[in-house]
Amino acid sequence: MTIENTRPEPPVTSPSVVLLTLARRIESELGAALAPLGLTVGRFGLLGHISGVPGASFSDLARMSGITVQSVHTAVKALSGAGLVRDCTARAGSASRLEITPQGAQLMEQALRAAAEVDERLFGAAADPILRQVGDAVRAAFGRSAPPGLQAD
Repeated sequence: MTIENTRPEPPVTSPSVVLLTLARRIESELGAALAPLGLTVGRFGLLGHISGVPGASFSDLARMSGITVQSVHTAVKALSGAGLVRDCTARAGSASRLEITPQGAQLMEQALRAAAEVDERLFGAAADPILRQVGDAVRAAFGRSAPPGLQAD
C-alpha cells in the first residue's frame, strides 16, 4: 500500500473574509496610533462625522456610524467633557446640533496625521504589493488620496 502526497485544493477565497481580516488589522493598528492622542477608533470616527457634518444630531451620527443613539450619546458626552465638541442647541427640548470645538479640530488634525501614517505603513510604497493594490483600489473608488490638508503638494 502506498500513501500518496495529495493536498486538498485551497478553499475558494472569500472577499468578505479577506476584507474582514484586513479590517481587524487596520483597526488594531489605527487604535494603537490613536491611543496616545486619547482617542479610540470609534471616537475618532464620531469626531470625524461631527467635523464633516457641522450641526449633526445624535440621530444623524447614529445613522452615519451604524451604532445606537444611546451609544452616540455616551461617546459624545465623553467628547464634550474633554472639550472636543459642543452642542449648539439654544433651547432645551430641541434636537441637538453638534459641532467640533477648536480643541477638537486640532485633535482631529493630529488623528488624521496618525491615520495617514497607518495608511502609509499598510498601503504605501514599502507595503506588501497586494495591500498597495487594495489601497490604490480604495483611493480610486472614493476619489481622494488623503484627507484635506494632508494631501501632498
